Order: sequence, then structure tokens, then C-alpha cells
Amino acid sequence: MILQYTRLHHDARPPAPAHHGDAGYDLHAAESATIAAGERTSVGTGLALAVPEGLAGLVVPRSGLALRHGIALVNSPGLIDPGYRGELRVLLLNTDRRERFEVAVGDRIAQLVLVAFSAPELRELPSLERTVRGIGGFGSTGR
Repeated sequence: MILQYTRLHHDARPPAPAHHGDAGYDLHAAESATIAAGERTSVGTGLALAVPEGLAGLVVPRSGLALRHGIALVNSPGLIDPGYRGELRVLLLNTDRRERFEVAVGDRIAQLVLVAFSAPELRELPSLERTVRGIGGFGSTGR
């Protein structure tokens, strides 16, 4: 399987795993940004991808940025459908209450994980089959 990409910006860096066999491919900033405390921004990677049919690209946070700087992804995970060919942009959120965060060109800002998916046919029914769990959710199993 091959993940095809094109660079839309001269500062774009290809997605790459940090270590052989890693599930995530590091995504790098192709533009600089300043994210004030409590604010969010969109940072371009300068890349467009051709996610293979039957796969979806999930853009997920980097744990080191979250731990050390409080940087999260607003829409985690971000979804890249196989038919999308626009620039891959990352929506960063600075959860720190006091410190701004500086993004420099080339910084690793997120990871890309490819996952298989299926698209089943939809069928409306008057009711669904009963299960042991039923409608229990949102804390129904206790603390």
C-alpha cells in the first residue's frame, strides 16, 4: 500500500514515522503561528494526501505537546476522507491559561494514523433489537 502526497508549499515536510513500525506519521507545520493562552488556530502542513480507498486518515494529538504545553486538537481526531485532496491543516488549541505557544516551521504538530473503515448500507427500522445494556450510557455503569 502507498500513501501518495504532494507538497503544496516549499516548507512542507513529508509525513514520517518517528521510529520504524510506528502507527503514527508525524505531521509538521509549514507555517509559523502564535497561539495565545486559551486560543485556537489552524496551522497548515503544506501537504495534500491521497488516502487510499477503504482507509480514513485520523489526525491525532502529540502526547508530548499535550503534556509539556497543553496543546490539543480542537476536533480530535480530525478526519481525512479518501476523496479529499485539499491541504491538510491542523486545528491546534492552547489549553494553557497563561502562556502562549509558538509554532515554528518544521515543528511536529500532530500525527496521522490510517485506519480501515466500512461504509454499510443504511436501513431505517421502527425499533432496534434489545440488548442487555439497552440505553445505558453517560456514566450508567458508575464511577
